[in-house]
Amino acid sequence: MTSKRSISNPLALAVLALLAERPMHPYEMASTMRERGKHHSIKLNYGSLYTVVDALERHRLIVPVETVREGRRPERTIYALTDAGRAKLDGWLRDLLRRPIKEYPQFEAGLSLMAVLPPEAVVELLRERVERLEQAIAEERATMDDAAAQGLPQVFLIEADYALMLKEAELRWVRDLVRAIETEELTGLDLWRQFHARPDMIQDGGEREEEPVNE
Repeated sequence: MTSKRSISNPLALAVLALLAERPMHPYEMASTMRERGKHHSIKLNYGSLYTVVDALERHRLIVPVETVREGRRPERTIYALTDAGRAKLDGWLRDLLRRPIKEYPQFEAGLSLMAVLPPEAVVELLRERVERLEQAIAEERATMDDAAAQGLPQVFLIEADYALMLKEAELRWVRDLVRAIETEELTGLDLWRQFHARPDMIQDGGEREEEPVNE
């Protein structure tokens, strides 16, 4: 019986897209993704890849068409896209491109809870983030410039360009946040500091003495 659970892993989308080009075995899929730099946008590891391939086969979106062996290497199963898989790929990709969805970045989670730390500690941590962003942006910009100089068309760098734009926007925003805290322009700073001035707050990494638990 085919599972009714929906497939939503971006790695599954990448597999469908690769098989839209030609039949491949999983090792070739992974190699092709890495050669094209897709692993920077889509989380890739072999364990997850084989799990995704199995799920796509169970949903009859791909089918095994051949088993090959090269030298002493283990047998490899080559998969092809089904008509249902092509329809799934088309609809899924169209939906991703046209419809914004709520995502849950880890940095956003950290920002939502940053008041747990004192303002001065947050400023120090954000300054470190600024340095890391600056370094990442410089490296990614150099990589893109090098790829462009080698004649790689812009269409094949579009996701890298998007990721770079997000980092640059984040860098500007984080710098502004640091400045707002340091210049006292961020509203609510008094309440934030009062919270950390409470006598029952643990200061300087100290630990409270554990109280016995009554059973």
